[in-house]
Amino acid sequence: MKKETQISYEYFKNSSELNDIETALFTKAKEARENAYAPYSNFLVGCAVLLENGEIYSGNNQENAAYPSGLCAERTALFWVAANFPNLKIKKIFVVGGPKEVQASHPPIPPCGACRQSLMEYETKQNENIDLYFSSMNEEVVKVNAIKDLLPFYFDSTFL
Repeated sequence: MKKETQISYEYFKNSSELNDIETALFTKAKEARENAYAPYSNFLVGCAVLLENGEIYSGNNQENAAYPSGLCAERTALFWVAANFPNLKIKKIFVVGGPKEVQASHPPIPPCGACRQSLMEYETKQNENIDLYFSSMNEEVVKVNAIKDLLPFYFDSTFL
């Protein structure tokens, strides 16, 4: 038996098409990207997280000479938020990434597989979808309405 899965997503040609809260998240993620510690890959990523109380928190990728001891921007921000606000729901996450030397033609940068799985844990925990936006510095933006849209065969506690 053959089955198919499809995702739907929104595409924004540039950040001027975003609403006010999306623009604020995009700006915070870009600012966080500038503080990333990525001396080995020179690939900077920033992430901004909107909580249900309206607060925005950010993180960035942190590399380490003893690879893979570093951490992606998404998990840096997500774990900090979860450690400090364990009972607040995450409403939106915005990721901006790309090479240190900005390339105008660089496509939007989605979360890696490990980050998708980590993000999925919190979407499952809160039993509510999380809007995920991702972009590069050229300001093209992709939005999915749930983490599970990027990871349809996710692993969760029901398998344990």
